[in-house]
Amino acid sequence: MKSKILNSLLIFTSLLGYLEWSGDSHTFLFQAEAEIIYKLITAPASVIHPFILLPLLGHILLVITLFQKSPSKILTYISMSGLGLLLGFMFFIGIISMNIKITLSTIPFIIVVVLTILHLRKSKKT
Repeated sequence: MKSKILNSLLIFTSLLGYLEWSGDSHTFLFQAEAEIIYKLITAPASVIHPFILLPLLGHILLVITLFQKSPSKILTYISMSGLGLLLGFMFFIGIISMNIKITLSTIPFIIVVVLTILHLRKSKKT
């Protein structure tokens, strides 16, 4: 049960990521992902990029684990990796650009990733 809660938190916290670029342009990841899913249906060629597809795959795999009786550790690790690429990169950009909004938006995800890894390692030993 704790694995499902952590996987749900991974989905939720990853969607809270905040992006800013070129002056007044900004979006949250949940808004960007909705647009990506729409474009995936209408114009699939426009969304073929690793920084788009890997996090989307991470979200899909995490949703799949929520429907499993016992969430797969492998799928959870793969999902965290896909989402971690984007959110880790966003965290790094927030730090180097001294953008507190971007940095703070990624910290909840990083905390949940650490807690999930600790939980998965602990459950591995027992």
